[in-house]
Amino acid sequence: MVVALLTDFGTKDGFVGAMKGVILSINPNVQIVDVSHEVEPFNILEGALLLKAHYRFFPKGTVFVCVVDPGVGSERRPLAVSCGGYFFVGPDNGIFDLALEDLGSEPKAVVIENRKFTLPEISRTFHGRDVFAPVAAHITRGVPVEELGRRVKYEQKLSLPETVREGKVVRGRIIHFDRFGNAITNVPCGNYSHGKVRGEEVKVVPFFQAGEKGKLNLICGSFGFMEIFTPMGSAKDTFGLKLGEEVVLLEA
Repeated sequence: MVVALLTDFGTKDGFVGAMKGVILSINPNVQIVDVSHEVEPFNILEGALLLKAHYRFFPKGTVFVCVVDPGVGSERRPLAVSCGGYFFVGPDNGIFDLALEDLGSEPKAVVIENRKFTLPEISRTFHGRDVFAPVAAHITRGVPVEELGRRVKYEQKLSLPETVREGKVVRGRIIHFDRFGNAITNVPCGNYSHGKVRGEEVKVVPFFQAGEKGKLNLICGSFGFMEIFTPMGSAKDTFGLKLGEEVVLLEA
């Protein structure tokens, strides 16, 4: 079994290592994979977007532990969810929403209440270690989701900004920057002749090195959305692009 970790913890303070230690203490045979620990702190939508982009490349049965949790210690509920052959463990704050929407089947969700499957003492500031990591490990050992707590109806909290279509014109917005400074938009990949950013015409190219150097270009990226980039540079830093900025795509 695989446990995949997605957090905003970074790697400086040992938080991720502590979660892995808990998981391995319960199931030393599990394989742990890091999806990312560099989600922008407290940015639930970014975490949800990364989960949506990458979950499908993991084998069925993978347990995703997703901890971007500004509400830790509050009344927000700790959840375990089964959907489409995958498991998701983390806070009830919308971080699973985009992946579950993509899976398209009815999620089975429970509020984690059975203390048999958590650590004996639960910190008010570190549910990743004390609740979510041990629960994930027990799932890999065959514990059914139903044993973890009370069944609840899953309620979606997040959604991507919607694109606007006007004939062959599709208007979208920048929703994420990757570590290269490429701007991921909410416009799905498609057959586009060109685009516009800040009113300037932008080429759509098939691969990064086909882009015009020193200029903005558009490409279908690995997230499944159109991305704005500049070859061998950061579109974000070089051109000062911002989250929420509009991008216009014209269908061929």
